[in-house]
Order: sequence, then C-alpha cells, then structure tokens
Amino acid sequence: MNSATKDASIDSRGVLSKIRVLDFGRYVAGPYCAALLGYLGAEVIRVERREGGEDRYIAPVAAGGEGGVFFQTGCNKKSITLDPGKPGARDIIARLVSTADVVVANLPPLQLRNMGIDYETLRAIKPDIILTTQTAFGDTGPYANRGGFDGVGQAMSGAMYMSGIPGAPVKAAAPYVDFGTAVLSAFGTLAALMHRERTGEGQEVKAALLATALATFGSHLAEQGATQINRAGSGNRVQTSAPSDVFATRDGHILTHVVGNGLFRRWAKLMGEESRWTDDPLYHTDQSRGDHSSAILERMARWCAELSTSEALEALDAAGLPAGPVYTPQQALDDPQVAAMGFLHSIIDFPGLNRAVPVSGLPVHLSASPAQPPRHPPLLGEHTDELLTELGYTNAEILALKAQRVV
Repeated sequence: MNSATKDASIDSRGVLSKIRVLDFGRYVAGPYCAALLGYLGAEVIRVERREGGEDRYIAPVAAGGEGGVFFQTGCNKKSITLDPGKPGARDIIARLVSTADVVVANLPPLQLRNMGIDYETLRAIKPDIILTTQTAFGDTGPYANRGGFDGVGQAMSGAMYMSGIPGAPVKAAAPYVDFGTAVLSAFGTLAALMHRERTGEGQEVKAALLATALATFGSHLAEQGATQINRAGSGNRVQTSAPSDVFATRDGHILTHVVGNGLFRRWAKLMGEESRWTDDPLYHTDQSRGDHSSAILERMARWCAELSTSEALEALDAAGLPAGPVYTPQQALDDPQVAAMGFLHSIIDFPGLNRAVPVSGLPVHLSASPAQPPRHPPLLGEHTDELLTELGYTNAEILALKAQRVV
C-alpha cells in the first residue's frame, strides 16, 4: 500500500479515528461537543446514569421516551451506564480515563471532583489527557457557582432584550447559545489535540454559555460600549439597515435583509422608484436608512402585500436581493434545497420509532476527509458489557457490578 492509499484509508474513518472521547455531558453543550468529535471519527463513549441522563428524554419521539434532543446530540456514540456514587464506580472511571484522549463534561466543578474527573485527578491517571468543560458562567467571578441554561445566556447577553420589543423581551426558539458553546468547545478541543500532537501536553479547554452569548451578540455590545446609544428592541426589524424586516405576503411571510448601497439601489429599482430613494440624503447610508426606515418599510410592505410568497421571492431573487420564506418546521423539512444539501439524515433503526427521525450531520463539508454520517444513538447501557470486558473486568465481576447497581 502506497502512502497516498494509506492516507486515504485513514481519512475514510475520519481524522479523529484514533481518538477516544468520554462524554460525561448532559443536555446539549457537552453532548453535542462530543457528537461533533464523533462525526470526525472519534470513538465517543457516553457515560450515563443507570436511569438515563436528563437529555435522553426531552421532546420524546420513540416509544421508550428517547427524545429529539438525544437524537441530535447522541448519534455515533457508545453507551455505558454508571452510578458514580456507588463503590467501584471510581475504578471504572479511572480505567476508562486511562484509555481516553478527551473527557467532555458540562458539570459543576464540585461534581467533577466527586466523580474523579476534575483535571488534576484525570492528569494523575493520564498525563496527556484533555478535559473539555462547559459551564454557565466560567470558573471565576460572582456567578461562577451558578447553573444556567441556553435561555439564561440569551437573557444576560442583551439578545433577548433586542429580539423583542420594549416591555416584551423574546427568547430565540433555537438554543443557539447551547449549540454555539458546543461548537466552540469542539473547536477548542481540536486545538488542544493539535497542541498535544506537537508537545505531548494535555490541557483544559473551558467554555461558558455566557461567553458564547456575549460573543454572538458582540457587535451590538461593541456599539453600545462605544456610543452609549441605548437601543431598544424592535422585533424583526433591523435598526442598522432597511428594508430588513419580516413582511406579510398574500399567503405567508418573507424576510428580507438589504445591506449596503448596492443592494439598496437594486431594491429601489425593483420598486420602480430608484431616484426617490437613492437621491434623498436621508437614505445614503445603511445607518441613515435604519434611522429613517418607516417610509422604506411601508413601501416594502405594500409591495409584498400584493404578491404571493413565491411571486415575491422570485422577483427578489431576480433582482439579486437576499430573501427567504418564513417556514413552519415542517415546511423547513420539506424544502427542496434542504433535500439537495443532503444535510439531514433519516434515522429509523432505533426501537420504538413510528417513522424516521431527521437528524443533522456535521454542518461542515470536508472534501478530503468527509465526516461520518449519523448512526442511531445508543440504547441505554447498550455497550456496558462490551466496554467493561475491554477494560479487563471478568464476567463474574460484571455480574457483581450489576447486582450492586454500580452499572
């Protein structure tokens, strides 16, 4: 086998094919971080309580109660069940750690120590281990010991305030803080693996929900800090350009986002009123159009109201103006572009499913080292016996651990 063929065979299994990840995560930020590493070929072992983790049963889709969150964050993993409070559990964890490259855990620091997966304990077992953690507020400051969820990050970053209208803040339905934290955690883990490859050193990778939320909302915070402008929420209307808003058509709604003088000239031409808008000094910049958007938005609203959604989108596309329909979740699943992208994969080979579950794969295409497609998430404890045997436990010892309700 020549080197090119050898390299290709490695890539076919994924760039992380020799990496083992222990996933002690719960809910989204930790588990999805581990899932992303799994899509890149890592062997991911989900270490889960005997009754199942909190995230396994959110938004049920299967007869056993497994939910949409678990299908999104649990694919391409093995499952071992473990009660960390039982005698003998620490030994199992230590043996697992000795075989691992990365430990992912979005757990409070005290719980990490109690389970024996804090960084100092891990490093004593395996000096080059990488520990990737996610917390709500980081490990310093007055809120370091508080818990939190995605919505807390949205609320405390200012995003909810600006997404709503005065007196009525609005949280985004998509938990972008959770998933963004997972993505950044995976990004940091890859950097730590590169560092280890060069130096032999492990390290801690720390992410926090509030840090992700602040970064995502950063341009608004930069403007506020520099100008003290104190903007109030305006719902779907963008305050720094126009027409950038949601508009009703005869049979639905569309969103347009017109930014930059070039796009604005195209919009004015589409309206058949180019000189009216481009010659007026009030509309010479994005910010001036945002500051004086009422007339622009009223004109766009009248134009959209006369057309169906498909007619409006066709005209906007022909004019080179970015726009899209406001879909229901089912319409998003049925869109031909979604199908053409091949991004959603159907999972049917899981007990208790009445129909296939659409699951997103890795949302990045790698031409030379493609990601692994989603495989069904594991049944609770599906690989416990297999993994314990691999770790050196005999059949009798495994039976004893089960009798003692350790696993």
